[in-house]
Amino acid sequence: MKPIHPVFAALGAAFLLGAGGALAQPVNVAGGVLVDGAGMTIYTFDKDVAGSGKSSCNGPCARLWPPVPLTVEWIESPYSIVTRDDGSRQLAYKGKPLYRYAKDGKPGERKGDKLEGVWHVVAN
Repeated sequence: MKPIHPVFAALGAAFLLGAGGALAQPVNVAGGVLVDGAGMTIYTFDKDVAGSGKSSCNGPCARLWPPVPLTVEWIESPYSIVTRDDGSRQLAYKGKPLYRYAKDGKPGERKGDKLEGVWHVVAN
């Protein structure tokens, strides 16, 4: 896997270390799509409005589609931060909140792609 943005490589551990020393989910590219640090596919949701600063997937939806968490104070474009209904922070790409799919059991799976016509892998 290679970093999406050259800044990620330059920042290294500084980017990955968040409040309290917890690791944030680094975003990488594998097979042409965004994946988290564990290689799990990342998705967007059509019901989210880019740039709105909020997620439309909360409660039961978020249990099936866990948000990609953010534990750092700053990031660089094209990434941004969304504050969720519960107050937690979520990583966004080009203004759209990012999610994983709970039924993807191993790195590289894309079971959630095009699910219900509203969930999509994030191509790069």
